[in-house]
Parts: sequence; structure tokens; C-alpha cells
Amino acid sequence: MTVTDQADNCFSKKEILSILSTVKDPEIPVISIQDLGILQNVDVSGQTVRVDIIPTYSGCPAMHTIKTDIKQALGQHGVVDMEVRLLDQPIWTTDMISPKGRAAMQAYGIAPPLSINEKKISCPQCDSTHTTCISEFGSTACKALYRCESCLEPFDYFKCHA
Repeated sequence: MTVTDQADNCFSKKEILSILSTVKDPEIPVISIQDLGILQNVDVSGQTVRVDIIPTYSGCPAMHTIKTDIKQALGQHGVVDMEVRLLDQPIWTTDMISPKGRAAMQAYGIAPPLSINEKKISCPQCDSTHTTCISEFGSTACKALYRCESCLEPFDYFKCHA
């Protein structure tokens, strides 16, 4: 990434990560690509920045938008020489979602994927575990549609992918 105002004004990896923390997943706009686990690596070499990302699943339609959003965010901060690479390794899993990302999903009304110790999907509205799967296919391919039998609200559940 090249800084347009001064040739010697290079960004640090920490500064680039701070900029990228503002890039949200287009399907879940309350969670950053970092907290979702899509952002895999940032390499800063002089004025050149390389950002490596992985899809949540093969053929994820949001990846084009995410690449564009990354370039736009970096460009708004003066980065010119950048490369955003879409990698096929490692394979993304829901274990890559940070605790902050899981909390953001819950607050947004999406039940985050179950952790190892959880047995039942909790309603993001009332926290009841008395829930029923309505459809294995929700608003996007990575979500299933559930209904809470306590508060009767429908909600998306972010499917486990290990």
C-alpha cells in the first residue's frame, strides 16, 4: 500500500489492522471480518500492503464485496499499493469467530454457532433453549431458520462449520 502524501509515511501492521477492523461482513453488518475469522494475515512491506482473506464457505458470494470494502477502507486512509488475496487455505470454521464476534451476532439477533459445551441453540431474543429448527436454510446459506417456542420469535442460527 502506498501512501499518497509522503513517500516515507508508511503504515505499520497495527495501523492496517485498525483500519481493517472497520470492515464488516456484508451479510452480518455488526461483525468485522477480523472477528468473523475471515481476515487471515496482513503483510506490510515498505509502502505495499498485502491482505489475505478466506471465505466462510466455498463460493461465498460476499467475498467480492469484502475485497472491495477492504480496498475502499485502505484507500480512504491513503493506501495505494495494495493486494487483497482470497486464499483457499486454511479452511474457515466457526471456531475462528472471536468471542466479540459471537456476542455481536447474539446482540444482532443471530444465534452464534454452538460451542463445544453447548447442547441446545439459545434464542438470541430471550435466551431460551426451547427452540425448533424451521428450515436448514435461512436468510443466507450459512444460516438456518429457527423459532423460539418461548417467545415465538423466529431467528437465524449461524450453522457450525468445523
